[in-house]
Amino acid sequence: MSADLRVERVVVGTPERVWSALTDWEQQGHWMPATRVSSVDGHRVGGRITARTGLGPVGFVDTMTVTRWDPPRRCEVMHTGGLVRGPGSFVVEPVGPDRCRVVWEERLDLPFGVLGRAGWVLLRPLARAGLAFALRRFSGSLR
Repeated sequence: MSADLRVERVVVGTPERVWSALTDWEQQGHWMPATRVSSVDGHRVGGRITARTGLGPVGFVDTMTVTRWDPPRRCEVMHTGGLVRGPGSFVVEPVGPDRCRVVWEERLDLPFGVLGRAGWVLLRPLARAGLAFALRRFSGSLR
């Protein structure tokens, strides 16, 4: 069973500006709660991205490999960490002059078998709310 998550938000900016801000990996920590991101050539297929999410010593590392790079429209990654695994993507769709819809999707393999599936029922609303909050902050950072 996978953990599916989809959040979208309309933001102000051209596709190029929105794309540039989304893929400025090291700056994601300014709008993604409790997350620090670093990249090793993350602007091409095969590039690697590492995100640490957590507070103090409590958290996890999410490693990713870029599997599709189509600026300024689509980025796909494969999460390859011990806890977070599976495909994720974001899409930038123009919806008018100087406005775009950002669609962020994750389809993650759940760890811990039955416990992971049961936990996802409780964690999914929190994960979705956290990602929606991050996209609101991202939108605000573009103004």
